[in-house]
Amino acid sequence: MVTDQKQPRILQQALNGERIVANDPQLALISEIVSLNDKLLAEFNSANDRTTAKSLLNQITGKIVPVSSTIKAPFQTDFGRHIFVGENVFINRDCMFVDLGGIYIEDDVLIGPRVTLVSVNHVEDPKQRRDLLPKAVLIKSNAWIGAGATILPGVTVGKNAIVGAGSVVTKNVPDNAVVAGVPAKYIRDIHSDCAQFMTKKINIFQKAIFLIAFFLVKKNTVQKMLHFWTV
Repeated sequence: MVTDQKQPRILQQALNGERIVANDPQLALISEIVSLNDKLLAEFNSANDRTTAKSLLNQITGKIVPVSSTIKAPFQTDFGRHIFVGENVFINRDCMFVDLGGIYIEDDVLIGPRVTLVSVNHVEDPKQRRDLLPKAVLIKSNAWIGAGATILPGVTVGKNAIVGAGSVVTKNVPDNAVVAGVPAKYIRDIHSDCAQFMTKKINIFQKAIFLIAFFLVKKNTVQKMLHFWTV
């Protein structure tokens, strides 16, 4: 999703979703970044003040994490550089991000504790299983990922969607949908307060129309009966 011509070829491959073979000489660069990331994570998870923690997050991700966004310690990531965080994001404690393939979190997203986001898979063939298959994870704006959920490689969670706690998400989640389960399945659409209010109003209106029609019919029937007996 994100390409940068200044980046080493292997990192561009990862973000482009291209296979990385196990004997690629540039894997040494990934190992260097992982080692640095481990050191920075240890410092972040023991930081005593918000300013230091923010500075360390910027170093872990290699970019400025918006001041409006929060990532609670302890936090784990196996790479760090391919995490992209929007504005007003809240990520609760004990989350794990496997981010070499790219993890993109848009504005206003809520991520519960112990959520796992995975953007890397392996080849099924046992002889080539150490090859990497990067596939980006995208969490669209205002989505809510419940505690302990796992989002697997290549999954997009739609705008405003809710992923139930403990779910394992293997397929894309539509906008404004609630999914849950292992594997996660569609439960229903989001019910906003406004929608619920309007539904109640419509139901009341429908009942009123029914009652009015009922009494009109009844009144008409009574009038016909009176007319019959007076004739």
